[in-house]
Amino acid sequence: MQMLYESDTFSVLQIHANAPEESAPASSVPQLVRHGFEIVDKRSNKEVYLDGSWAEMFQQRLSAWAQNTPTQEEVEDTLEGYSGLAHTPVSLH
Repeated sequence: MQMLYESDTFSVLQIHANAPEESAPASSVPQLVRHGFEIVDKRSNKEVYLDGSWAEMFQQRLSAWAQNTPTQEEVEDTLEGYSGLAHTPVSLH
């Protein structure tokens, strides 16, 4: 898990869902590794998890941002678009 973005209104985590532990033998590595992104809208206390094609599209956005650094407003506007998908209330475990 890696924190990619943190502000007063949003946080974005990259999650390596099936990443093998360092001590795991190579033969126990999962065949299908699914990575994803968790976007938390702090204003509504809801989160959305992006995986599959949604995660691929978000990764493309991140790659574009790496080439051409966005302003905080541009990042927040993009995350606002994804927050409309958020239906899961944030809960602490």
